[in-house]
Amino acid sequence: MPLYAIRDGKLERIREDDFKLEKDLQKLCDDNLETLFSLKLVKSQFAIENFRIDTLAFDEETKAFVVIEYKKGENFSVIDQGYTYLSLVLNNKAECVLAYQETFGKHLKKADVDWSQTRVLFVSPSFTTYQINSINFKDLPIELWKVKRYSNNTVLVEHVEPARANESIKVIAKEGSTARPTAPEEVITYTEEDLLARASESTKELYERLKERILQLGEVQVKVGKNRVAFVASGYFANVLVRRESLKVFLNMRKGELNDPLSKARDVSMIRHWGNRDYEISVDTDTDLDYVMYLIKQSYERNRA
Repeated sequence: MPLYAIRDGKLERIREDDFKLEKDLQKLCDDNLETLFSLKLVKSQFAIENFRIDTLAFDEETKAFVVIEYKKGENFSVIDQGYTYLSLVLNNKAECVLAYQETFGKHLKKADVDWSQTRVLFVSPSFTTYQINSINFKDLPIELWKVKRYSNNTVLVEHVEPARANESIKVIAKEGSTARPTAPEEVITYTEEDLLARASESTKELYERLKERILQLGEVQVKVGKNRVAFVASGYFANVLVRRESLKVFLNMRKGELNDPLSKARDVSMIRHWGNRDYEISVDTDTDLDYVMYLIKQSYERNRA
């Protein structure tokens, strides 16, 4: 998609500034990992066995390791390489944990990590049609991200969404050749359907109404985890926990930051909970969604910058 600058009322095309080397793309992303992907950099050029992972990162939201591979060209296999990296992490957990502890100086046990949420990100200026079509499965722990740099010091970041994701790659693999790769059994990719299976019909409808309004806030990604659905702008701004007769919404705002004149949000800063900050809102069919969205929007605005 071409970009243009407005100069004296005229559109002037902004040319793409190609990355000369893969390491240039990697440095740009690694230096801005939290801004681009809401991840923490554990180690660049992380060696495991006879392989070298471009970037090992950690997702504090899911408590899981993330492998990032940078590609300047288009001649690579998303599925084969992706599963190789997944297997490397899952078969070398102690090395990953040690790298985290050395980088952050914080103790981390293997039991603290949700290994089922391990995933792989491929980052490239472009992908082929074959590569994009290869991720069209609902339970694939592999993501494609386009990162392009332009001549006016602008960077475009785009998550390549699967065109259709109704089928499971595990089913396809069983029906086809045994040579087709499947995800390590330990890795589980959850869907909204999995989480909504526990809810009543009225709660499912409530969730869809709330989700629709959240997506109307702007550029929002939906990430489904083991127990909750996360909504992400530049950073996580809301988590939704689905229960049978209600929803729990957790806002990524610290105690004292939320303007809540009706006192609908509960302070959970001193107790364990499913969110990543200090506020919880209970939502059921009788709740005023307009007011809930007033609170959610505050978190959205704070976390999208």
